[in-house]
Amino acid sequence: MTLFDPPAPLAERLRPRTVTEVVGQSHLLGPGRPLTRVLASGRLGSLILWGPPGVGKTTLARLLAGEVGAHFIPLSAVSAGVKDIREAVTEAERLRGRGTRTILFLDEIHRFNKAQQDALLPHVESGLLTLIGATTENPSFEVNPALRSRARTLVLQALTPDDLLGLLRRALSDERGLQGVQADEGALTLLARLADGDARRALGTLEVAATLANPVTEEAVTEAFGRHLPSMDKGGEDFYNLISALHKSVRGSHPDAALYWLARMVAGGADPLYVARRVVRMAAEDIGLADPQALRVCLAAKDAVEFLGSPEGDLALAQAVVYLCLAPKSNSVYTAWKAALNAVDGENLAVPVHLRNAPTQFMRDQGYGRGYRYYFDDPAGSFEQRYLPEGVDLHLYAPRDEGWEARASERWRKLMTLHAASPAGPVTAGETGST
Repeated sequence: MTLFDPPAPLAERLRPRTVTEVVGQSHLLGPGRPLTRVLASGRLGSLILWGPPGVGKTTLARLLAGEVGAHFIPLSAVSAGVKDIREAVTEAERLRGRGTRTILFLDEIHRFNKAQQDALLPHVESGLLTLIGATTENPSFEVNPALRSRARTLVLQALTPDDLLGLLRRALSDERGLQGVQADEGALTLLARLADGDARRALGTLEVAATLANPVTEEAVTEAFGRHLPSMDKGGEDFYNLISALHKSVRGSHPDAALYWLARMVAGGADPLYVARRVVRMAAEDIGLADPQALRVCLAAKDAVEFLGSPEGDLALAQAVVYLCLAPKSNSVYTAWKAALNAVDGENLAVPVHLRNAPTQFMRDQGYGRGYRYYFDDPAGSFEQRYLPEGVDLHLYAPRDEGWEARASERWRKLMTLHAASPAGPVTAGETGST
């Protein structure tokens, strides 16, 4: 081993050599579990392995290929293309003539576009290639339906702290690991917690910590770990799950949870202006007329984010989120708006003549605006006229009994009573009010 020929990283050296050495995933590899049954039958079909980073997707694919005696071709969708698929097909055809099956492992399969994924279809369908795709993104969104239908999706879970603790202990005792290095039990426990279910991160951090102290201490682990930003693919499922968690925490009036999810997004690199737009939406959707001031607060926070940028503008976002959590809640306008959109879907009913605009004499001669009762001239008459198309009877808005809206609900009830007493049609033609 020389300076120019360094050893492989600890995580690579400790890759399991057999399925029995795999840490975690007992829901797939335990007695009677799906992969255990598949391996016992010797018939391995195409798979999509979906799970967070560092849980062993690549390792499991290699081991499965070895267990069924198949040739293993690894590709990464980050750098591979259709040309690489053609070469894999050629190799698989050559090996099939010798009675050997081929497993094509495609890491980060979600990086392949539709055309690239479609190029795999005929060869997966014919059985020439057994595909094992690995992805950290939800296959429902990132993998073509045609390809998904030809592969079984298995969900891999983040490793538990106990799983990682066992793996770290193995790293100190295994001949392929860090022989001669010792570690305090508290340091290993801390690292197992900090690694957030990622075996690669845990082993990599242990390897660095071992260069800082022997035995490895909690201080060495903290220094080696550094400041870890939460994992978040800004266009992937995790991003939208964080937004969902933030929105639901606001709706549930839980400021601590809302601040936590907001911090996760900001620390993970989310665009603060995008987050601000979503916060403005929350004010309109879930606070609404219970506190009309909430929308202004959130728009001001959006302006602050635009003016100050990050991190200064982040505080304005935090202020807006806490305000929304503490505010009374009402989705009455949101509900009414959705109902209104459903009511007009496919409809093109004529505007009643008395409500039509009449800017020209010709229009007035056609009767436009005739019979309209102007509220300020004739308050009682304005309530006696119809405001919906003939034959349409809708009840869309109903106030909630929270905040400002609760105080306004009495006026709403009075107005509805006045409108309910109006005649079925417009007032008598010939009576013309102001426009």
